[in-house]
Amino acid sequence: MADAASRLRSLAEQLLGAPLPVRLKAWDGSQAGPPDAPALVVRNRRALRRMLFKPGELGLARAWVSGDLEIEGDLYTALDAMAGLVWERGEDARGLGQALRDPDVRAAVRELLRLAGPPIPPAPPREEVRRPRRNLHTRRTDKRAISHHYDVGNDFYEIVLGPSMVYSCAYWEDAGTLESAQRDKLELVCAKLGLKEGQRLLDVGCGWGSMAIHAAREHGVSVVGVTLSQEQAAYARKRVADEGLTDRVEIRVQDYRDVVDGPFDAISSIGMAEHVGAEKYLEYARQLHALLKPGGRLLNHQIARRPQRDESAYEVDEFIDAYVFPDGELAPVGTTVTQLERAGFEVRDVESIREHYARTLRGWVANLEADWDRAVHLTSPGRARVWRLYMAASALAFERNRIGVNQVLAVRTPESGASGLPLRARTWHG
Repeated sequence: MADAASRLRSLAEQLLGAPLPVRLKAWDGSQAGPPDAPALVVRNRRALRRMLFKPGELGLARAWVSGDLEIEGDLYTALDAMAGLVWERGEDARGLGQALRDPDVRAAVRELLRLAGPPIPPAPPREEVRRPRRNLHTRRTDKRAISHHYDVGNDFYEIVLGPSMVYSCAYWEDAGTLESAQRDKLELVCAKLGLKEGQRLLDVGCGWGSMAIHAAREHGVSVVGVTLSQEQAAYARKRVADEGLTDRVEIRVQDYRDVVDGPFDAISSIGMAEHVGAEKYLEYARQLHALLKPGGRLLNHQIARRPQRDESAYEVDEFIDAYVFPDGELAPVGTTVTQLERAGFEVRDVESIREHYARTLRGWVANLEADWDRAVHLTSPGRARVWRLYMAASALAFERNRIGVNQVLAVRTPESGASGLPLRARTWHG
Protein backbone atom coordinates (compact mmCIF):
# COMPACT_ATOMS: atom_id res chain seq x y z
CA MET A 1 0.00 0.00 0.00
CA ALA A 2 1.43 3.39 -1.00
CA ASP A 3 1.92 5.99 1.72
CA ALA A 4 -0.79 8.65 2.18
CA ALA A 5 1.15 11.50 0.52
CA SER A 6 1.86 9.50 -2.64
CA ARG A 7 -1.73 8.32 -2.88
CA LEU A 8 -3.04 11.85 -2.35
CA ARG A 9 -0.70 13.36 -4.90
CA SER A 10 -1.65 10.79 -7.53
CA LEU A 11 -5.37 11.24 -6.90
CA ALA A 12 -5.15 15.04 -6.85
CA GLU A 13 -3.34 15.15 -10.18
CA GLN A 14 -5.86 12.76 -11.67
CA LEU A 15 -8.77 14.93 -10.54
CA LEU A 16 -7.12 18.24 -11.47
CA GLY A 17 -5.85 16.99 -14.79
CA ALA A 18 -2.49 18.66 -14.17
CA PRO A 19 0.71 18.13 -12.13
CA LEU A 20 0.56 19.33 -8.53
CA PRO A 21 3.15 22.14 -8.26
CA VAL A 22 3.75 21.76 -4.51
CA ARG A 23 5.07 19.03 -2.25
CA LEU A 24 2.51 17.07 -0.23
CA LYS A 25 2.98 16.05 3.39
CA ALA A 26 0.40 13.77 4.99
CA TRP A 27 -0.70 12.90 8.51
CA ASP A 28 1.31 9.66 8.48
CA GLY A 29 4.59 11.56 8.03
CA SER A 30 4.95 10.70 4.35
CA GLN A 31 5.92 13.20 1.65
CA ALA A 32 5.63 13.28 -2.14
CA GLY A 33 6.62 15.82 -4.75
CA PRO A 34 9.47 18.24 -5.53
CA PRO A 35 11.72 18.35 -2.44
CA ASP A 36 12.56 22.05 -2.85
CA ALA A 37 8.94 23.18 -3.34
CA PRO A 38 6.74 24.56 -0.55
CA ALA A 39 4.71 21.84 1.14
CA LEU A 40 0.97 21.54 1.42
CA VAL A 41 0.53 19.77 4.75
CA VAL A 42 -2.60 17.62 5.15
CA ARG A 43 -2.61 17.22 8.91
CA ASN A 44 -5.47 14.74 9.17
CA ARG A 45 -8.17 12.93 7.25
CA ARG A 46 -10.71 15.58 8.24
CA ALA A 47 -9.04 17.95 5.78
CA LEU A 48 -9.98 15.56 2.97
CA ARG A 49 -13.57 15.37 4.17
CA ARG A 50 -13.80 19.16 4.20
CA MET A 51 -12.66 19.32 0.58
CA LEU A 52 -14.80 16.40 -0.56
CA PHE A 53 -18.01 17.68 1.02
CA LYS A 54 -17.38 21.20 -0.34
CA PRO A 55 -15.18 20.91 -3.44
CA GLY A 56 -13.32 24.02 -4.55
CA GLU A 57 -12.21 27.16 -2.79
CA LEU A 58 -14.56 27.03 0.21
CA GLY A 59 -13.54 23.48 1.15
CA LEU A 60 -9.87 24.47 0.99
CA ALA A 61 -10.61 27.57 3.05
CA ARG A 62 -12.39 25.57 5.74
CA ALA A 63 -9.47 23.16 5.97
CA TRP A 64 -7.02 26.08 6.22
CA VAL A 65 -8.99 28.08 8.80
CA SER A 66 -9.52 25.03 11.02
CA GLY A 67 -5.80 24.18 10.91
CA ASP A 68 -6.41 20.86 9.15
CA LEU A 69 -4.39 22.15 6.18
CA GLU A 70 -1.16 24.14 6.37
CA ILE A 71 1.65 25.39 4.18
CA GLU A 72 5.31 24.89 5.00
CA GLY A 73 7.76 27.17 3.24
CA ASP A 74 7.10 30.49 1.55
CA LEU A 75 3.36 31.22 1.63
CA TYR A 76 3.41 33.47 -1.45
CA THR A 77 5.28 30.91 -3.56
CA ALA A 78 2.83 28.18 -2.57
CA LEU A 79 -0.27 30.30 -3.23
CA ASP A 80 1.09 31.53 -6.55
CA ALA A 81 1.85 27.97 -7.64
CA MET A 82 -1.61 26.72 -6.71
CA ALA A 83 -3.54 29.69 -8.07
CA GLY A 84 -3.74 28.30 -11.58
CA LEU A 85 -5.11 25.00 -10.30
CA VAL A 86 -7.64 26.34 -7.83
CA TRP A 87 -8.54 30.03 -7.72
CA GLU A 88 -8.09 30.89 -11.39
CA ARG A 89 -9.90 27.76 -12.58
CA GLY A 90 -13.04 28.32 -10.54
CA GLU A 91 -14.59 25.66 -8.35
CA ASP A 92 -14.25 22.98 -11.00
CA ALA A 93 -12.93 24.18 -14.33
CA ARG A 94 -13.47 20.78 -15.96
CA GLY A 95 -17.11 20.68 -14.87
CA LEU A 96 -17.86 18.14 -12.15
CA GLY A 97 -20.67 16.45 -14.04
CA GLN A 98 -18.58 16.01 -17.17
CA ALA A 99 -15.51 14.89 -15.20
CA LEU A 100 -17.46 12.20 -13.35
CA ARG A 101 -18.35 10.55 -16.65
CA ASP A 102 -14.72 9.48 -16.80
CA PRO A 103 -14.40 6.05 -15.08
CA ASP A 104 -10.88 6.93 -13.90
CA VAL A 105 -12.13 10.10 -12.24
CA ARG A 106 -14.98 8.23 -10.55
CA ALA A 107 -12.47 5.69 -9.30
CA ALA A 108 -10.23 8.47 -7.96
CA VAL A 109 -13.15 10.03 -6.09
CA ARG A 110 -14.06 6.67 -4.55
CA GLU A 111 -10.44 6.19 -3.47
CA LEU A 112 -10.40 9.65 -1.88
CA LEU A 113 -13.61 8.85 -0.03
CA ARG A 114 -12.04 5.68 1.36
CA LEU A 115 -8.90 7.58 2.35
CA ALA A 116 -10.91 10.37 4.02
CA GLY A 117 -12.49 8.09 6.59
CA PRO A 118 -16.08 8.18 7.93
CA PRO A 119 -18.42 10.01 5.49
CA ILE A 120 -19.46 12.65 8.03
CA PRO A 121 -19.23 16.29 6.92
CA PRO A 122 -17.18 18.31 9.44
CA ALA A 123 -18.84 21.39 10.87
CA PRO A 124 -17.56 24.67 9.36
CA PRO A 125 -15.07 26.63 11.48
CA ARG A 126 -16.76 29.02 13.91
CA GLU A 127 -15.20 31.98 12.10
CA GLU A 128 -17.38 31.32 9.05
CA VAL A 129 -20.43 33.47 8.31
CA ARG A 130 -22.94 31.62 6.16
CA ARG A 131 -26.34 32.96 5.23
CA PRO A 132 -28.43 33.24 2.06
CA ARG A 133 -27.36 36.06 -0.23
CA ARG A 134 -30.72 37.78 -0.29
CA ASN A 135 -32.01 41.07 1.09
CA LEU A 136 -28.48 42.40 0.81
CA HIS A 137 -27.35 45.91 1.67
CA THR A 138 -30.22 46.98 3.85
CA ARG A 139 -29.16 49.14 6.78
CA ARG A 140 -29.44 46.13 9.07
CA THR A 141 -27.47 43.67 6.94
CA ASP A 142 -24.77 46.23 6.13
CA LYS A 143 -24.28 46.99 9.81
CA ARG A 144 -24.01 43.27 10.58
CA ALA A 145 -21.50 42.71 7.76
CA ILE A 146 -19.36 45.67 8.82
CA SER A 147 -19.41 44.48 12.42
CA HIS A 148 -18.16 41.03 11.36
CA HIS A 149 -15.23 42.51 9.50
CA TYR A 150 -14.20 45.49 11.61
CA ASP A 151 -15.22 44.60 15.15
CA VAL A 152 -12.49 41.97 15.41
CA GLY A 153 -10.75 44.13 18.01
CA ASN A 154 -8.81 47.35 17.68
CA ASP A 155 -5.73 45.76 19.26
CA PHE A 156 -5.67 43.18 16.46
CA TYR A 157 -5.88 45.87 13.80
CA GLU A 158 -3.05 47.77 15.49
CA ILE A 159 -0.85 44.72 14.94
CA VAL A 160 -1.78 44.38 11.27
CA LEU A 161 -2.01 48.00 10.18
CA GLY A 162 0.72 49.53 12.31
CA PRO A 163 0.68 53.02 13.84
CA SER A 164 -1.10 54.65 10.87
CA MET A 165 -4.30 52.61 11.48
CA VAL A 166 -5.20 53.06 7.82
CA TYR A 167 -6.93 50.06 6.27
CA SER A 168 -6.61 50.84 2.58
CA CYS A 169 -3.94 50.98 -0.09
CA ALA A 170 -0.90 53.11 0.80
CA TYR A 171 0.94 55.30 -1.72
CA TRP A 172 4.58 54.31 -1.86
CA GLU A 173 7.87 55.97 -2.61
CA ASP A 174 10.67 53.50 -3.28
CA ALA A 175 12.33 53.93 0.10
CA GLY A 176 9.20 54.63 2.10
CA THR A 177 7.86 52.79 5.12
CA LEU A 178 4.29 51.58 5.53
CA GLU A 179 3.58 54.51 7.84
CA SER A 180 5.05 57.13 5.50
CA ALA A 181 3.25 55.57 2.54
CA GLN A 182 -0.08 55.78 4.35
CA ARG A 183 0.58 59.39 5.28
CA ASP A 184 1.40 60.11 1.63
CA LYS A 185 -1.87 58.45 0.56
CA LEU A 186 -3.90 60.61 2.92
CA GLU A 187 -2.12 63.71 1.66
CA LEU A 188 -2.73 62.65 -1.95
CA VAL A 189 -6.46 62.38 -1.23
CA CYS A 190 -6.47 65.81 0.40
CA ALA A 191 -4.62 67.30 -2.58
CA LYS A 192 -7.01 65.77 -5.10
CA LEU A 193 -9.95 67.12 -3.10
CA GLY A 194 -8.30 70.56 -3.01
CA LEU A 195 -9.01 70.94 0.71
CA LYS A 196 -8.74 74.45 2.14
CA GLU A 197 -9.06 75.83 5.64
CA GLY A 198 -12.65 76.35 6.71
CA GLN A 199 -14.17 73.78 4.34
CA ARG A 200 -16.36 70.84 5.37
CA LEU A 201 -15.33 67.29 4.53
CA LEU A 202 -17.48 64.15 4.80
CA ASP A 203 -15.38 61.00 5.24
CA VAL A 204 -17.61 58.03 4.36
CA GLY A 205 -16.44 54.84 6.03
CA CYS A 206 -14.01 56.75 8.23
CA GLY A 207 -12.44 53.70 9.87
CA TRP A 208 -10.27 54.53 12.85
CA GLY A 209 -10.26 58.23 12.00
CA SER A 210 -6.91 58.62 10.22
CA MET A 211 -8.21 60.53 7.18
CA ALA A 212 -10.42 62.78 9.31
CA ILE A 213 -7.58 63.61 11.68
CA HIS A 214 -5.08 64.23 8.87
CA ALA A 215 -7.45 66.51 6.95
CA ALA A 216 -8.36 68.55 10.04
CA ARG A 217 -4.84 68.82 11.41
CA GLU A 218 -2.95 69.46 8.15
CA HIS A 219 -5.57 71.37 6.15
CA GLY A 220 -7.76 73.08 8.71
CA VAL A 221 -11.06 71.60 7.53
CA SER A 222 -14.04 70.51 9.62
CA VAL A 223 -14.75 66.80 9.21
CA VAL A 224 -17.72 64.51 9.73
CA GLY A 225 -16.63 60.87 9.69
CA VAL A 226 -19.22 58.09 9.54
CA THR A 227 -18.79 54.38 10.20
CA LEU A 228 -21.09 51.48 11.07
CA SER A 229 -18.53 49.96 13.46
CA GLN A 230 -18.93 50.79 17.14
CA GLU A 231 -15.35 49.72 17.86
CA GLN A 232 -13.92 51.89 15.11
CA ALA A 233 -15.93 54.91 16.27
CA ALA A 234 -14.80 54.57 19.89
CA TYR A 235 -11.17 54.28 18.82
CA ALA A 236 -11.42 57.19 16.38
CA ARG A 237 -13.07 59.47 18.95
CA LYS A 238 -10.27 58.83 21.43
CA ARG A 239 -7.66 59.62 18.77
CA VAL A 240 -9.49 62.84 17.87
CA ALA A 241 -9.57 63.88 21.54
CA ASP A 242 -5.88 63.03 21.99
CA GLU A 243 -5.06 65.24 18.99
CA GLY A 244 -7.10 68.12 20.45
CA LEU A 245 -9.38 68.16 17.38
CA THR A 246 -12.82 67.64 18.93
CA ASP A 247 -13.87 71.10 17.74
CA ARG A 248 -13.17 70.15 14.11
CA VAL A 249 -13.80 66.38 13.85
CA GLU A 250 -17.05 64.57 14.60
CA ILE A 251 -17.14 60.77 14.41
CA ARG A 252 -20.57 59.19 14.05
CA VAL A 253 -21.92 55.65 14.01
CA GLN A 254 -24.18 56.32 11.06
CA ASP A 255 -25.15 54.86 7.70
CA TYR A 256 -24.10 57.12 4.83
CA ARG A 257 -27.72 57.00 3.63
CA ASP A 258 -28.78 58.75 6.83
CA VAL A 259 -26.45 61.74 6.55
CA VAL A 260 -28.68 64.80 6.04
CA ASP A 261 -26.58 67.75 7.18
CA GLY A 262 -24.96 68.63 3.88
CA PRO A 263 -23.83 70.32 1.85
CA PHE A 264 -20.13 69.47 2.10
CA ASP A 265 -17.26 70.98 0.13
CA ALA A 266 -15.68 67.57 -0.39
CA ILE A 267 -16.30 63.86 0.26
CA SER A 268 -13.72 61.11 0.68
CA SER A 269 -14.79 57.49 0.34
CA ILE A 270 -11.71 55.33 0.85
CA GLY A 271 -12.10 51.56 0.73
CA MET A 272 -15.79 51.77 1.56
CA ALA A 273 -17.63 51.43 -1.76
CA GLU A 274 -16.76 47.71 -2.00
CA HIS A 275 -19.40 47.18 0.70
CA VAL A 276 -22.17 48.98 -1.22
CA GLY A 277 -23.12 46.29 -3.75
CA ALA A 278 -24.12 46.53 -7.40
CA GLU A 279 -27.83 46.97 -6.74
CA LYS A 280 -27.26 49.90 -4.36
CA TYR A 281 -24.35 51.59 -6.09
CA LEU A 282 -26.36 54.17 -8.00
CA GLU A 283 -28.18 55.07 -4.77
CA TYR A 284 -24.78 55.48 -3.08
CA ALA A 285 -23.51 57.74 -5.88
CA ARG A 286 -26.68 59.85 -5.90
CA GLN A 287 -26.59 60.28 -2.14
CA LEU A 288 -23.00 61.55 -2.23
CA HIS A 289 -23.79 63.81 -5.17
CA ALA A 290 -26.71 65.33 -3.23
CA LEU A 291 -24.51 65.95 -0.18
CA LEU A 292 -21.95 67.98 -2.14
CA LYS A 293 -22.05 71.68 -2.89
CA PRO A 294 -21.99 72.61 -6.59
CA GLY A 295 -18.32 72.45 -7.50
CA GLY A 296 -17.62 70.01 -4.66
CA ARG A 297 -15.31 67.06 -5.22
CA LEU A 298 -15.59 63.34 -4.46
CA LEU A 299 -12.54 61.09 -4.13
CA ASN A 300 -13.72 57.48 -4.47
CA HIS A 301 -10.92 54.99 -3.66
CA GLN A 302 -12.15 51.49 -4.58
CA ILE A 303 -10.92 47.98 -5.40
CA ALA A 304 -11.94 46.77 -8.87
CA ARG A 305 -12.13 43.38 -10.53
CA ARG A 306 -11.48 42.55 -14.15
CA PRO A 307 -14.61 42.69 -16.37
CA GLN A 308 -16.19 39.44 -17.52
CA ARG A 309 -17.62 38.61 -20.93
CA ASP A 310 -20.94 37.89 -19.26
CA GLU A 311 -21.29 40.22 -16.29
CA SER A 312 -24.41 38.41 -15.14
CA ALA A 313 -22.22 35.39 -14.41
CA TYR A 314 -20.18 37.26 -11.78
CA GLU A 315 -20.12 35.47 -8.45
CA VAL A 316 -18.72 36.72 -5.16
CA ASP A 317 -15.59 34.93 -3.98
CA GLU A 318 -16.76 32.25 -1.54
CA PHE A 319 -13.84 32.49 0.88
CA ILE A 320 -14.02 36.28 1.15
CA ASP A 321 -17.81 36.25 1.50
CA ALA A 322 -17.76 33.59 4.21
CA TYR A 323 -14.76 34.74 6.23
CA VAL A 324 -13.69 38.29 5.38
CA PHE A 325 -16.17 40.70 3.75
CA PRO A 326 -19.70 39.30 4.03
CA ASP A 327 -21.87 40.74 1.25
CA GLY A 328 -18.93 42.59 -0.34
CA GLU A 329 -18.89 42.96 -4.12
CA LEU A 330 -16.34 44.18 -6.64
CA ALA A 331 -17.10 45.94 -9.92
CA PRO A 332 -14.95 46.83 -12.94
CA VAL A 333 -13.65 50.38 -12.82
CA GLY A 334 -15.62 51.20 -15.98
CA THR A 335 -18.85 50.28 -14.23
CA THR A 336 -17.95 52.50 -11.29
CA VAL A 337 -17.23 55.47 -13.55
CA THR A 338 -20.50 54.93 -15.41
CA GLN A 339 -22.54 54.81 -12.20
CA LEU A 340 -20.92 57.97 -10.84
CA GLU A 341 -21.69 59.81 -14.06
CA ARG A 342 -25.27 58.48 -14.09
CA ALA A 343 -25.65 60.04 -10.65
CA GLY A 344 -24.64 63.43 -12.06
CA PHE A 345 -20.92 63.54 -11.36
CA GLU A 346 -18.31 64.61 -13.89
CA VAL A 347 -15.42 62.14 -13.61
CA ARG A 348 -12.18 64.08 -14.01
CA ASP A 349 -9.41 61.64 -13.16
CA VAL A 350 -8.89 57.91 -12.66
CA GLU A 351 -5.58 56.74 -11.20
CA SER A 352 -4.72 53.07 -10.86
CA ILE A 353 -2.48 52.29 -7.88
CA ARG A 354 -2.65 48.50 -8.14
CA GLU A 355 1.03 47.81 -7.43
CA HIS A 356 0.85 50.02 -4.34
CA TYR A 357 -1.79 47.74 -2.82
CA ALA A 358 0.30 44.63 -3.37
CA ARG A 359 3.14 46.24 -1.45
CA THR A 360 0.77 47.44 1.28
CA LEU A 361 -0.64 43.95 1.79
CA ARG A 362 2.81 42.40 2.02
CA GLY A 363 3.55 44.93 4.75
CA TRP A 364 0.41 43.94 6.65
CA VAL A 365 1.23 40.23 6.35
CA ALA A 366 4.72 40.91 7.70
CA ASN A 367 3.23 42.81 10.66
CA LEU A 368 0.87 39.93 11.42
CA GLU A 369 3.55 37.27 11.16
CA ALA A 370 5.94 39.28 13.36
CA ASP A 371 3.41 39.35 16.22
CA TRP A 372 1.58 36.11 15.46
CA ASP A 373 1.16 34.75 18.99
CA ARG A 374 -0.37 37.99 20.25
CA ALA A 375 -2.69 38.19 17.24
CA VAL A 376 -3.92 34.66 17.93
CA HIS A 377 -4.43 35.53 21.61
CA LEU A 378 -6.46 38.63 20.73
CA THR A 379 -8.75 36.84 18.26
CA SER A 380 -8.48 33.11 17.60
CA PRO A 381 -6.12 30.82 15.68
CA GLY A 382 -8.73 30.54 12.94
CA ARG A 383 -9.25 34.29 12.63
CA ALA A 384 -5.53 34.95 12.41
CA ARG A 385 -5.22 32.26 9.75
CA VAL A 386 -8.09 33.87 7.78
CA TRP A 387 -6.29 37.19 7.70
CA ARG A 388 -2.92 35.75 6.79
CA LEU A 389 -4.36 33.80 3.86
CA TYR A 390 -6.65 36.62 2.73
CA MET A 391 -3.95 39.29 2.72
CA ALA A 392 -1.25 37.12 1.12
CA ALA A 393 -3.59 35.88 -1.62
CA SER A 394 -4.81 39.43 -2.22
CA ALA A 395 -1.24 40.70 -2.58
CA LEU A 396 -0.65 38.15 -5.33
CA ALA A 397 -3.96 39.03 -6.98
CA PHE A 398 -2.91 42.69 -7.22
CA GLU A 399 0.56 41.76 -8.47
CA ARG A 400 -0.86 39.50 -11.18
CA ASN A 401 -3.51 42.07 -12.28
CA ARG A 402 -6.40 39.84 -11.27
CA ILE A 403 -7.78 42.77 -9.28
CA GLY A 404 -6.91 46.46 -9.14
CA VAL A 405 -7.55 49.58 -7.10
CA ASN A 406 -8.38 53.04 -8.41
CA GLN A 407 -8.80 56.55 -7.14
CA VAL A 408 -11.63 58.21 -9.05
CA LEU A 409 -11.90 61.99 -8.72
CA ALA A 410 -15.35 63.31 -9.58
CA VAL A 411 -16.92 66.75 -9.38
CA ARG A 412 -20.46 67.97 -8.88
CA THR A 413 -19.93 70.36 -11.76
CA PRO A 414 -22.33 73.32 -11.67
CA GLU A 415 -24.47 74.38 -14.64
CA SER A 416 -21.86 77.00 -15.56
CA GLY A 417 -19.47 74.14 -16.37
CA ALA A 418 -16.71 75.53 -14.14
CA SER A 419 -15.22 72.44 -12.52
CA GLY A 420 -12.79 74.35 -10.31
CA LEU A 421 -9.96 72.03 -11.30
CA PRO A 422 -6.66 73.28 -12.74
CA LEU A 423 -6.00 72.68 -16.42
CA ARG A 424 -3.26 70.21 -15.57
CA ALA A 425 -4.84 68.50 -12.61
CA ARG A 426 -2.29 65.73 -12.10
CA THR A 427 0.01 68.23 -10.35
CA TRP A 428 -2.68 68.36 -7.60
CA HIS A 429 -2.05 71.97 -6.69
CA GLY A 430 -5.10 74.14 -6.03
